[in-house]
Amino acid sequence: MTDAAFRFLAAGIAIGFGALGPGIGIGLTGLGALQAIGRNPEARGPILTNMILAIAFAEAVAIYALIVAIILALVVK
Repeated sequence: MTDAAFRFLAAGIAIGFGALGPGIGIGLTGLGALQAIGRNPEARGPILTNMILAIAFAEAVAIYALIVAIILALVVK
């Protein structure tokens, strides 16, 4: 394998594992929020606000992984 192949393999692994955690976290956050709304519909507003904030933080981790993957693929020689 060439150096370029290893760079692209590393980039793929970085974004793959980097997106796996936030994907699971966002799914569990949505599950918990929907269960909470189902049990207490009057608390919908604060629950959705907190859920969206938590999803934004989880998504930030995936964006960092994407940036690392781009750096690995295009910048590292």
